[in-house]
Amino acid sequence: MDTTPFPPFEPNGPNDEARGPRLREIPFRMLVPNLITVLAICAGLTGVRMAFDGRFEVAVAMVLIAAFLDGIDGRVARLLKATSKFGVQMDSLADIVNFGVAPAFVLFAFVLDQAPSIGWIAALIYVIAAGLRLARFNVMADRDIKAPWQSEYFVGVPAPAGAMLVLLPVYLGLLGLEPSRPFALAAAAYTVLIGFLLVSRVPVWSGKSENRVRRDLVLPVILAVVLYVATLMSFTWETMALTAVGYLMTLPFGMRAWQRKYGKWPHPAKMEEEGLPREGAERPHD
Repeated sequence: MDTTPFPPFEPNGPNDEARGPRLREIPFRMLVPNLITVLAICAGLTGVRMAFDGRFEVAVAMVLIAAFLDGIDGRVARLLKATSKFGVQMDSLADIVNFGVAPAFVLFAFVLDQAPSIGWIAALIYVIAAGLRLARFNVMADRDIKAPWQSEYFVGVPAPAGAMLVLLPVYLGLLGLEPSRPFALAAAAYTVLIGFLLVSRVPVWSGKSENRVRRDLVLPVILAVVLYVATLMSFTWETMALTAVGYLMTLPFGMRAWQRKYGKWPHPAKMEEEGLPREGAERPHD
C-alpha cells in the first residue's frame, strides 16, 4: 500500500509489473496537454468571476477561450504522442466546467437572474444536459467497434457547440438588447431548448470525414476563414450571434442528409443506444 501523501505523476497509470524507482522523470511533452487543460479550466472559471463582476464582454471571451483550449488539448496530445489515461480523465472533468457550468453561470448573471427561480432552473437543466451529453460521448468513444455513421455525425449537438449556442442571449444583450424579465423568460426557454438539443438523438454533421479540400477550393476556403476572423475581430457580437443562428439553421439539413444516406429516422437512435449492430438487424445503406 502506497502511503506517500503526494504520489508521483503517472500519466499512463501505475506500472504494477515493473515498478522500479518510484520517482521517474516525465518528458515535458507529456505535461503540455494537461497544462492546456488546466489553462482551459482557469479561463472558464475566470469567465464566471468576470460575469459576477459585471464585465460580461471579458466573461464571454474567457468562456470562448476555454472552449478553444479544451478543443485543442486532445489534438496536441495526439500530435506530441502524449496521450494518457490521466489526460483523458482530466479533459472529461474540464469539459463539464467549460461547456456546462461556466456558460450557465455567465448567462444567469447576465439575464436569467431577472427571473430568478425560472432562470436558475433553466441554468440547472442546461448544466445537467451538458453533463449527460459528455458522459454519452465518452461511452460511445470507448467502444471498440463503432457504427459507420459515427465518423460523420454526432448524436445530439456537441457540448462545445452547445456552450457557444447557449450564450446567444448574451450576444444579443451586448448588442444593445436590454435585459428584462420578458427577455429573461425567453432566454430561459431558449436555454432549455439548447439543453434538449444536447441530449437529443438529432444527427449533427461533425465534419470529421471531410478532411480534404479540392485544389480549386483551397484559396476560397482560406479567404472565407480570413473574412470570418476579420469580422469576428471587428464585429464580435454580431458575428457570434450570426454564427449561433447559422449553426441552428444547419441542424435540419444535417438530419435530412442523414435520412438520405442511412435510412429512415430515428434509426440512429437505436444504433447509438445499443452500440453494436444487432444480429439480423438491417444495415444502413451505402
